[in-house]
Amino acid sequence: MTPLLSVEAIHTYYGASHVLQGVSLQVGPGEVVALLGRNGAGKTTTIRSIIQLTPPRQGRVVFAGRPIERLPPHRASRLGLALVPQGRGIFSDLTVREHLTLAFRPGPWSLDQVLDLFPRLRERLGAYGNQLSGGEQQMLAIARGLLLAPRLLLLDEPSEGLAPRVVEQVAAVIGRLKAAGLPILLVEQNLSLALAHTDRVYVLSKGQVVFEGGARELWSRSEVHQRYLGV
Repeated sequence: MTPLLSVEAIHTYYGASHVLQGVSLQVGPGEVVALLGRNGAGKTTTIRSIIQLTPPRQGRVVFAGRPIERLPPHRASRLGLALVPQGRGIFSDLTVREHLTLAFRPGPWSLDQVLDLFPRLRERLGAYGNQLSGGEQQMLAIARGLLLAPRLLLLDEPSEGLAPRVVEQVAAVIGRLKAAGLPILLVEQNLSLALAHTDRVYVLSKGQVVFEGGARELWSRSEVHQRYLGV
C-alpha cells in the first residue's frame, strides 16, 4: 500500500537546537496513527515540520505522492493537510459560526455534518471564542479542521486540559472519523485515548523514533511505557 504521508529522515532545528534527528513515519489511507512521547520529545515539532510551519533542514515530507518540504504552510494545507493545533488556536473575537464559515472549503464535510458531530456547537453558534469552555473550544477546533476538507487530519494533543467526560467525547469523535475513513495522525499524552482507535504507533524520545509497531504490541511492552512514556 502506498502511504498517504511519508516522513523520511527529517532533521528540524529551532535555531541551533537540533530537535528532530532523523524522524521517519508513515500514514496510510484510512489509518489512524499515534505519535507518542514525553513532553519535549519532539511530537509537536514533527507535526509542525509536516505542515511546514517549522520546515525541516534535511529529509523529505511526501504527501499524496508529492514532496512538500519546500512548500509554504498554506499551500500544504491546500493539498489536504488540516491541522488541529495544540492549544486549539481559537480566536476570542470570532463567533463559532464565523470560525466555521471562514474555514469552509468544498469537500466531504458540510457545516450541518460537523454540527451533527458536535451538537453542542449548534447551540453555541453565536458565542464568541472567549465565551467557550475548553471542551467547546476543542470541539470547535476539530470541526474547523474538518471543514478544511482534509485528506489527512493532524490532531495535536486534543485531550490536553479537558475533563474526563470531554476526553471520552473526543475519543468517540476520533472513532467516528476513523469509521468514515479519514486518515489521522494523532499526537497525544493520554495513552488510553491514543490507542483506543489507533492502527499503528510511533514513540519519540529526544527527537528520534524509539518504537514503531501496532497498538496491541505497545500495550504489551511495559518497558516502553516506563522508559519513554512515564506510565
